[in-house]
Amino acid sequence: MTAAVAKSTAHSIVEASPRTKAFAGTLVILYALITILPLLWIVATAFKSQSDAIAYPPKVIFEPTLEGYVNLFTVRTRQTPDFIAKLPAPETWYDKLVRKHDMVIAGPSKVVPRFVNSLIIGFGSTFLAVFLGTLAAYAFSRFRIPLADDLLFFILSTRMMPPVAVAIPIYLMYRQLNLTDTRLGMILLYTAVNVSLAVWLLKGFIDEIPREYEEAALVDGYTRLQALRKVVLPQAVTGIAATAIFCLIFSWNEYAFAVLLTSGEAQTMPPFIPFIIGEGGQDWPAVAAATTLFVVPIVMFTVLLRKHLLRGITFGAVRK
Repeated sequence: MTAAVAKSTAHSIVEASPRTKAFAGTLVILYALITILPLLWIVATAFKSQSDAIAYPPKVIFEPTLEGYVNLFTVRTRQTPDFIAKLPAPETWYDKLVRKHDMVIAGPSKVVPRFVNSLIIGFGSTFLAVFLGTLAAYAFSRFRIPLADDLLFFILSTRMMPPVAVAIPIYLMYRQLNLTDTRLGMILLYTAVNVSLAVWLLKGFIDEIPREYEEAALVDGYTRLQALRKVVLPQAVTGIAATAIFCLIFSWNEYAFAVLLTSGEAQTMPPFIPFIIGEGGQDWPAVAAATTLFVVPIVMFTVLLRKHLLRGITFGAVRK
């Protein structure tokens, strides 16, 4: 009896004291503030004027303006006050805002095409990487493949080299195949980079799904593909969601290959944002506005899948 009580006590979980809970809560809040402060500063800078954005010491209290977003989405030219006075009254609020600085809008900027390129390339490569990774992970998990461990290590080894190590060979190959500055070329490249991560993550999730479920489905007359689609995939949705988020974050933020392989038609936001130039130098409110817009899709995608993400990260962590 004493041994049983001792064994039960040894495996019991001791509740944290109020002081420990308060200390842990303080650390979490402090970490959250430190993490989110740069993002909040970027969002605030997008609503500052150029003078407020570069003021020293930095201004925390300022008069908000939409100049940064107007400068981001338009191309402007400076005119003389006499020329501005001869123009008809501004028809829109942003025309009025620009004319305060003796400038007129010459046309739209390139931010919208660059943002669309990021959406197409990021989500397209993520879909392909997760799709191919799911099939490969299922094969490694359920079938006896010769040299499976060696193949898995080779797949993972493609993530070990820094991008600069393979940048020149990829550039020469893409130039021969006429894939430079194309959306298709960037989607294929990001898919090739992400599929290794997808295979390794999804294999762990599929390994946790009992084989008996598939065997029962096969006995009921399902084909292997039907068992995969109707039995395995619904149970692996948490892992698929977590893998999709990680793959999208890489494709969305990738800079080195985007700079090397794109310059116009397929250029994405990461190489475009640093070259947002205003009159007399870097237009920091416009850069902050572009960064804010650039973060929104990732935040929305993560929020929509947050339940699956939390379950996917902890899936298989507790074993019987």
